[in-house]
Formats: sequence, structure tokens, C-alpha cells
Amino acid sequence: MKKRLTIALVAHDRRKADMVEWAAFNADFLSRHRLVCTGTTGKLIQDAYSAQGVAADITRMNSGPLGGDAEIAAMVVRKEIDLAVFLIDDLNAQPHEADIMMLLRQCRVHNIPIACNRYSADLMITSPLWDEENYKPTFPKYVEYHREA
Repeated sequence: MKKRLTIALVAHDRRKADMVEWAAFNADFLSRHRLVCTGTTGKLIQDAYSAQGVAADITRMNSGPLGGDAEIAAMVVRKEIDLAVFLIDDLNAQPHEADIMMLLRQCRVHNIPIACNRYSADLMITSPLWDEENYKPTFPKYVEYHREA
């Protein structure tokens, strides 16, 4: 990949081990890009990379419940994120559900690819479209839809 991306990595507590394993497996790819993580997730990835001897550009925001999801959503709105990987714990309620929904919504509204599982994350990071100079994603078109009665 020629282009240096800014990739957001977020994982709920019960998905952090999965995120660290995924990030370690993809360290060669991810270390060539700028990573923006929520606090604890970023620390765990930094520790894993240090143990592997991998140098990476990792910026840590606040933890999710303390506003990290909202900080990353703001970066999405400002077009500072190219791709997001958000491993969500769908089996347990989260105290900051509104922030989670905001991040997901802003990625959809601003046309930022977001993977919510490892399989989709793998597909996204291996897409040849990242290297296509002529590929320009289209911005979503929100038009009113009239149903026939």
C-alpha cells in the first residue's frame, strides 16, 4: 500500500484480547500507518508491539467511557480517519452506548469504512482500492424517497 492511512482501533473490554491478537497478526501492515486508539486498547496494542519489537505510530485518546469514542467520532467528522475497526461487545450492555452509536453513525454518514469484526477488518485492509489513484469513494446521497400507496 502506497498511501499512509489513519486507522481508528476501538475494542470493548471483552473484545480487547481479540483486537490485540488481530493487531499483532497484522502488525506489518498496521505499523506502516497512523493508529488512533481509545486509551486502554491503545496501551494494550503498544505493549504487544513492544514485545514483538514493532515500532508504530499510535495515538491514544481517552478510554471509551471517558469520551474516547466521541473523540474519534469528531476525527471522523473532520475527515481525519480513513478506516475504523471497532470490535463491539454485542453480548453486554455498555454504559456509553450513546457514544458508541454516535461513532458508528458518523462513520456511516461520512462514508468512512468501519469493520465490526475481524473478518471484515481483514477484507478492508487488504482491499486493492487503497492503492487505486483514480478511485474516489462517492459521498452518500440522501434523497427523499416517496413510496407508492
